[in-house]
Parts: sequence; structure tokens; C-alpha cells
Amino acid sequence: MSRLRIVHRTGFAYAEPATASYNEARMLPHSGGEQFVLQAGLDIRPGATQNAYLDYWGTRVSTFEVLTPHRELSVTATSLVEVRPTQGRQSPELTWEALAAMRQSSVPLVEFGSQSAATEPPPELAALALEIAGSGASVGDAALEICRLVGESVEYVSGATAVTSTAAEAWAVRKGVCQDMAHLAVGALRAVGIPARYVSGYLHPDRAAGIGVTVTGESHAWVEWYDGEWRGYDPTNLSEVGELHVLVGRGRDYSDVSPLRGVYAGPGASELFVSVEVTREA
Repeated sequence: MSRLRIVHRTGFAYAEPATASYNEARMLPHSGGEQFVLQAGLDIRPGATQNAYLDYWGTRVSTFEVLTPHRELSVTATSLVEVRPTQGRQSPELTWEALAAMRQSSVPLVEFGSQSAATEPPPELAALALEIAGSGASVGDAALEICRLVGESVEYVSGATAVTSTAAEAWAVRKGVCQDMAHLAVGALRAVGIPARYVSGYLHPDRAAGIGVTVTGESHAWVEWYDGEWRGYDPTNLSEVGELHVLVGRGRDYSDVSPLRGVYAGPGASELFVSVEVTREA
């Protein structure tokens, strides 16, 4: 079990004062399963009244508006989360035939089986995924191999893609960040009939860091697929999702779980800033 304190600061700096802004944040961790939120809150500057709700996908959302002129909007999410080791499998793994039948009768599986513009895999990747799925492997083994294929084929290079880049664009250059690898893995899994969802959260990047040591962390993305139960995997790090991963939200792709978005009124351009610090407290 790990206990992680996460301080995620993000926001917008404006070239000229914004006269008003309307925003929504998805920065507070999910509580459930192997993850328990001990404390979580948002500090918004300039001060603003917050309204909170769970969105359609079960993600905690905070909405707020700033109606006074401001040159910077800063949102700081501070969370303390306990993450327990993932338990062993609880449900029997479905056969390909059983999964195909269930996929047609379950609304969540239908929604997580359909491609979006962000996840649509390029033909080459779809063909490789179909080859794996047709090799006689079980659903779970095929899903794992597909995710590993993505992680091994794409080099992690910050700045090689943009937040709006699609899976196909990242595959074309074989470079990207965790968002791109999650989109590629989700798209490849869906291409062979395995429902998959995009997961956003945080990752403590240094397993060797001592208790009480604060390290520079990162917003992170990984995938979950369904083979009788939802299973998580981190294609960026070629690893199982474990007690150093903190889940914030799930969706069809990044657009369903972006940490902060909104609109503003003002004459100047805006620039996004982000920092994440993670401290292991137990």
C-alpha cells in the first residue's frame, strides 16, 4: 500500500487581462476499488465559487467562473490518496465469442468499443493488432500483447506531438507522450473488438524515492480493457497499473478527461502552465 500526496497546479496566463472566464476542472482523484481518497480539494485564484458533480463517466468535475479582470487563472489540486496493490482476478475471463455477444448488449461496452477521431488506429497498427488477436491468444493475453506492442513501437518524446494530436499522427512519427500511447492502445484494442477506455491520473515516477521525499511528478494516462472485468495497463512504461498510479478519470479519449478547460473573454492570447509534485507519505 502507498499513501501519496499530490499537488497539481495548472492554469492560464493571459497576455492581456481576461475580463471573465468559465472553466471546469477534472483534477480530483477517484475514490473506489483499490484507491481511497483521504483528502482532496481545489484552490482557485482569483477566488471563485465551485460547483461539483460526477460526469457521465464517473469523473469528479468542479465548475467555476471568474467574473473580475485577471491576468492569470491558477488552479491547485491537493490530494492525499491511499492506493492498495491490485487484487487478483475476480471474474472468469471471457472467450472471444462471449465478449462479442456481451459487447452488443451492454451500453458501456458499446460506448467503449467505438472509435473516436483521437483513437482511430492507422491501418498498419490495426493489422498488427488483428494478427495478435488471431493468433489463438486469449482476450486478456492479446490485449496485453497489443499494449506492449504500442509501448515498444513508440518512443517517448515530449513535444513531438500536441495535445490535439491523434493516434494516427503519433504512429506516423513513432513518437509521442503518454496521451498518444494511450490513444494508440485504446484504438488498437477496439479495432479487434476489445472494449477499452482511456484513463487519466498521476504517476509517482520514482519507486526508489524515500518516504517524505517530494519529487516532480506528472499527469499521466494509461488504458483499461474489458475481458470479463476491467484490467489496467500502462503502455508508456510497459508496466501493470499499481500502487504508484493514482486514477482521476476515465473516458473514451483525452477529451473526456482533460484536467482543465474553459473559455475566456479578453483581447490577448493565453498560455497554459502545469506542474505536479508527488510525495510518498507511507
